[in-house]
Amino acid sequence: MVGKHHHTSHRLRSKTLIFTLLLFSFSLLVILYTISSSSPPSISYPNPTETSFVASLEQFLIHKAPKLSFKDDTARVESDDDLRKLDERENRLLNEDPNRFPVKVYVYEMPKKFTFDLLWLFRNTYKETSNATSNGSPVHRLIEQHSVDYWLWADLISPESERRLKSVVRVHKQEEADFFYVPFFTTISFFLLEKQQCKALYREALKWVTDQPAWKRSEGRDHIFPIHHPWSFKSVRKSVKNAIWLLPDMDSTGNWYKPGQVSLEKDLILPYVPNVDRCDAKCLSESAPKRTTLLFFRGRLKRNAGGKIRAKLGAELSGVKDIIITEGTAGEGGKLAAQSGMRRSLFCLCPAGDTPSSARLFDAIVSGCIPVIVSDELELPFEGILDYKKVAVIVSSNDAIQPGWLVNHLRSLIPSQVKKLQNSLAQYSRHFVYSSPAQPLGPEDLTWRMMGGKLVNIKLHTKRSQRVVEGSRSICRCDCWRPNSTTASNSLSPLLS
Repeated sequence: MVGKHHHTSHRLRSKTLIFTLLLFSFSLLVILYTISSSSPPSISYPNPTETSFVASLEQFLIHKAPKLSFKDDTARVESDDDLRKLDERENRLLNEDPNRFPVKVYVYEMPKKFTFDLLWLFRNTYKETSNATSNGSPVHRLIEQHSVDYWLWADLISPESERRLKSVVRVHKQEEADFFYVPFFTTISFFLLEKQQCKALYREALKWVTDQPAWKRSEGRDHIFPIHHPWSFKSVRKSVKNAIWLLPDMDSTGNWYKPGQVSLEKDLILPYVPNVDRCDAKCLSESAPKRTTLLFFRGRLKRNAGGKIRAKLGAELSGVKDIIITEGTAGEGGKLAAQSGMRRSLFCLCPAGDTPSSARLFDAIVSGCIPVIVSDELELPFEGILDYKKVAVIVSSNDAIQPGWLVNHLRSLIPSQVKKLQNSLAQYSRHFVYSSPAQPLGPEDLTWRMMGGKLVNIKLHTKRSQRVVEGSRSICRCDCWRPNSTTASNSLSPLLS
């Protein structure tokens, strides 16, 4: 009897223990679930994304800039130690992947008159809408469209904890740098300073940069200048022709850049900052049934140089059913009208302006309106990475102005082709929206990916320039090469020369 009672008690204690363990395990799982569900599944960023230049600049100047610490980065006397340290960075190419990321950028800490003072000038005069260019374009709107210098610089100097890009890192020692970024706001100074004051500031900026040891060593070949408006920095460009220029296009007409100043080999094409709001996935879905206009254009029909194609297209397309061709302005009202028109259209006409490019191309892309590019000399941003045939209809100027050709061509595209282009636009639009903080695969990110591809070639030209014996010959390409008279045969001489 005792044995039986003892056996029963033992079983009860075992069951109690098992129940207790199960209860503890369940409680532990509940606690772990609660903790995991309250934690973010990925990295959370404290600052939301901002895509408006004016709003981002306001936040930057009021909240971020006062916390930044800058030292005096003015050039000092060049020493042997300076040269040795700069030489050390060359050795890294022998031991590292030449296609590696991130690229390493040294940001010059220039005096405030070249940077912060100009940003404050823009901010404090923004509401002066009476300030316009000779053709009536609002000056501040033009500055916004060419504000790539702000977006790149603001990202580079942000604390690493706030940055999201992996393609570029800021370094604080010149000997570690692949590139040197010159944060001078050339467009703001051109439009908002008096002419002679602007030229004087350009000369000061030029002297400041060219006095730097790193500039002297490479003759500026690894220095990056944001010269995105074709009028900016014009009076001193010839002194920085070896540097990397950030441009809206190459302008092969010769109206804006002198021969030999710009080339795809050294320079980089960056997209204009869109003048309209991005039509996101929800907007694209809602606007799809409303896109009843076949082809839309709103802008100035009278332009110079290659932009004369606009007047011819306007004459050819005006009055055609389902096509809207109208004159427009770049003010706030013009922006809303353009945005509304683009979101109601399948195709947007993007002809050349005074230069081969136009901000309208990027407005169309972010609006979900398929661009119809009519600009024979246009160089497109990030074309080494992006395939524009996936998102645009590209036609020659000669074809476009033939009676009925363009309309018939657009109508001949079957619905599945149009839908494919629209779907690609939905994916591509993020590549053209500048933001703070800069986003992966945004234009800032693609800028540094493209820049990384230039690195080895920049080293090539820098080393070639350093090894040439002074007075022996000049560095030139095939078009200026001449044979040695003692080695070239007489029969080949006329061909070679």
